[in-house]
Amino acid sequence: MEIANAFALLTNFVIIPSITYGAQLSLSALGVTIVFGILRFANFSHGELMSFGAMVTILITSLFQTKGINIFPIPTALLALPIGIIATIAIALLADQLIFRFYRKNRSKPIIFTMASLGLMFFMAGLIRIIIGPNEYSFADGARFLISFRDFKAITGWDQGIAIKQTQLITLVVTLIVVINLLWFIYKTRWGKAMRAYSDNEDLALLSGINPERVVLLAWIIAGALACVAGTLYSLDKIYKPFIFTQITLPVFAATIIGGIGQPIGAVLGGFVVAFSEVAVTYSFKKFLTYLAPTNWEPQGLVQLISTDYKYAVSYIILIVVLLLRPTGIIPGKTT
Repeated sequence: MEIANAFALLTNFVIIPSITYGAQLSLSALGVTIVFGILRFANFSHGELMSFGAMVTILITSLFQTKGINIFPIPTALLALPIGIIATIAIALLADQLIFRFYRKNRSKPIIFTMASLGLMFFMAGLIRIIIGPNEYSFADGARFLISFRDFKAITGWDQGIAIKQTQLITLVVTLIVVINLLWFIYKTRWGKAMRAYSDNEDLALLSGINPERVVLLAWIIAGALACVAGTLYSLDKIYKPFIFTQITLPVFAATIIGGIGQPIGAVLGGFVVAFSEVAVTYSFKKFLTYLAPTNWEPQGLVQLISTDYKYAVSYIILIVVLLLRPTGIIPGKTT
C-alpha cells in the first residue's frame, strides 16, 4: 500500500504534469526549429506569437461565452482556437513581409535576423499588453476533472489520489494529432520534401525549381499555427498571463537545442527532456520518500533540489551541459 501511495503521489505531481508540459514545449519547439531550419535564425519572438495566439483565442472565447455558444463539457476555447490560429498565422506572415523579407532579400547574416526578432518580440509584448492588459485570465470552462482525487481514492482505497484534468487529456490528444500530421506533411508530402530540400541545401533546391518564397510562406504558416496551439494549450492547462510567455521562451529554445536544431523529432524529444527535468528537480520528495522509508522515519527538509522560483534555471543548466557534451543535440541538427 505504501508503494502504491508513493506511486500515486509521483504520478500526480511529477509524471502527469511533466507529460503535459512536455507536450506544450514540444509544440513550441517545433515552431522554432522549423523557422530555424528554413531561415537559419533563432526567432526570439516565438514566445510572443504564442501569447498573441492565446490572447486572440481568449477574446473569441469570451465573445462565444457571452453569446451562449459552447460545446460543454469541452472547453469553449477549442471552438475559438481556429480563429486564433488564423490570426497568429496572419501576424507571422505580416512580420515576415514587413521585417524579415527585407533582410532575406539583402542576404543579411543570421545575427541580423535574430536581432530583428528581438525587436519584434518587444513590440508584440507591448501590443499584447495594450490589447488585453497584464492581468491573469482563466478561460477553461466545461468539465474540470476527468477523475478527481476524491473519486480515485474512493475507488482504490489509497491514501493518495491521482487527478486527471480535462485540459491535460486535451493537451495530449491535440499534441499527438498535430505532431503526427506535421511529421507526415514534412516527410511524405511534396511540399514537405521541398522544405527539407531547401533546408538541407538552398542553392541546390533553387536549381531543382523549388520556389523559396513558398517554402518560407509554409514555414511561417506552420510556425504560427504551432505557436497558437501551444500557447492556448498552455494557458488552458495553467493560466494565461502575458509575462509568462516571455519567460517560457528559454525552455522552448532549450528544448530546440537539446533535441537538435532544425530537427522536428528532436524538438519533440527535447520538449519532454526539459519538462521532466524542470518538474523533477523542483518537486519536494519528502512525502514520497516517507512512504518508502522505514516506519516512523521521514527525511529532514523538503528534499527539493531547487526552489520552484528558480525552475527556469534548469533550462540553463541542461543547455550548458548539452552544449558541452553533445552540442549537436539528441539528433544532430543544423548549426549554420
